Amino acid sequence: MKRLARQGICWFIGWVFFTIQAQGQAVRSIDNHTVLVYNRGGIIPFTQLDNRSILVVTPRKTSYANFISRLGRYTEIAETDFSSYTEDTKPYNTIILAGKTAELTADILLKARQSANLGKQVIVCTFVTRQQEAFLSSPRFGGQLTELLAVGWGAVEQQNMAMSLFGGMAITQGLPANKTTYTRIQYAHVNPTAWDIGGLTKKIDEIAAEAIQQRATPGMVVMALKNNQVIFEKAYGYHTYDKKVPTRLSDIFDLASVSKIAATTPVAMHLYESGKIDLDKTIGDYLAESRETNKADITVRRVLLHEAGFIPYIPFYRELKTGDLQSYPSPTHQVKVADQAYLLTDYYRQVMWPEMLKSPVKPVGNYVYSDISMYVMKEIIEQVSGTALDTYVARWLYKPLGMKTAGYNPRERFDKDRIVPTEQDMIFRKTLLTGYVHDQGAAMAGGIAGHAGLFATANDLAIYGQLLLNRGKYGGIRYFQGATVDLFTSRQSEKSRRGLGFDRYDPDSKDGYPSRLSNNSVYGHTGYTGTCIWMDPQNQLVYIFLSNRVHPQVTSKLSDLNIRSRIQDAIYETILPKI
Repeated sequence: MKRLARQGICWFIGWVFFTIQAQGQAVRSIDNHTVLVYNRGGIIPFTQLDNRSILVVTPRKTSYANFISRLGRYTEIAETDFSSYTEDTKPYNTIILAGKTAELTADILLKARQSANLGKQVIVCTFVTRQQEAFLSSPRFGGQLTELLAVGWGAVEQQNMAMSLFGGMAITQGLPANKTTYTRIQYAHVNPTAWDIGGLTKKIDEIAAEAIQQRATPGMVVMALKNNQVIFEKAYGYHTYDKKVPTRLSDIFDLASVSKIAATTPVAMHLYESGKIDLDKTIGDYLAESRETNKADITVRRVLLHEAGFIPYIPFYRELKTGDLQSYPSPTHQVKVADQAYLLTDYYRQVMWPEMLKSPVKPVGNYVYSDISMYVMKEIIEQVSGTALDTYVARWLYKPLGMKTAGYNPRERFDKDRIVPTEQDMIFRKTLLTGYVHDQGAAMAGGIAGHAGLFATANDLAIYGQLLLNRGKYGGIRYFQGATVDLFTSRQSEKSRRGLGFDRYDPDSKDGYPSRLSNNSVYGHTGYTGTCIWMDPQNQLVYIFLSNRVHPQVTSKLSDLNIRSRIQDAIYETILPKI
């Protein structure tokens, strides 16, 4: 362990050096001419988003599409036009009013002031000409409204204004008191002198085309962030091989085992910081039902490292008896595992969890990757917090961060056509799975498990990845202490490359894992459905790959062709300095 401690100190010193160096380079290449004229209550940039219900009001939605769409990258927003202002603003506590000078008439501004008098926070975003700038650069509304202006009305000005509201761009114009720093991801055109994005696009296009042509996956979304800025995002292919629904950036994917580090582990980190979980206490200390089992004395640390000696998984669906699963809901069958497939209501608690508690344990200390580890972590989390995992992570993390789609059981929240299908299940559920978790055990647990069940878009994962690269801070809010992020994401085992919950760079991989150009600071995870997210603190890089490689049936071609790693290699080849 002393060797690991020394490795951790060296890694952390290197991480700090590279982080300072990278942040010094971040988001400098794009000029932002947005001016913050008056910042009522210091609300710009917006901070915790779960307390805001935001309505954007413009003269015509089509004319302000760039503004509206860019706002929507940061959080859930609603939109309306001036003609519906009075009725549509009623449910919202934050009103963003945008338009050109001539469009912001006395009538609409009077309504905005009335909203402010009712306790709503109103932000007026005015797009002006160069001649109007000086005239409108002083507060006009007696301190009632927050005011911003931008010279011009094109796509860039609209996007920069939107990003300025959320801290995606720093406001550097105007009075010193009204200047801001960036606090969230920047979505903007990359400076062509910084990296060869055209060349990168060509490389990734070719790899993606190969994957689709070889039927490794029908479609995918690739996203990369460098220094807090999106440098690449593109959707490829279709939801299925019949090519009826093109893959979109806004599509929601089954993340499979990425759930381990994007749901279960961050909650464990939060409870660790809160003193509710001690890594060196045992399963028996937290779960009374385990105290007479072979798992009672296994520590939480061993569970998170996959060194608890658990077997890899239990194929519960193979043990179903006649009557356990039926095609319609009833008082006894309330667990919906797919369309027209309902499981016995208490099957997880009465059958699955007891079987896990009775399952054999090999000698503790050896690395065996096991889904049962994260079943156990979910039980511990829910026991000590008194809250269901899905509720906890949504309330505490996803909603405040602005992660709009991340969560479990997406069919309860989104239209079916937004969700990418996975397998044509021929054995257990006998249907095409769309919005029901691919993992059979997680489905049988009600779609909410510690090892699988999370669905999200690439953009949501980008927000989470940037939070981790920022060592726990995002949007002006601190979610983790930096030391906690360092502890869980750095190597913590002498038996494997693993961190606590997180997978990591493998120095012994022949082909390079996760990439031949990655380094010892890299951490993240892959998912069985064909997903991954990797964070690289040394290079301030987030890489996300989402696909449905299990459609229509499970295939190993995505791995055989090394698609995920080759795309990551291409990104490194673009951003790393040539030697």
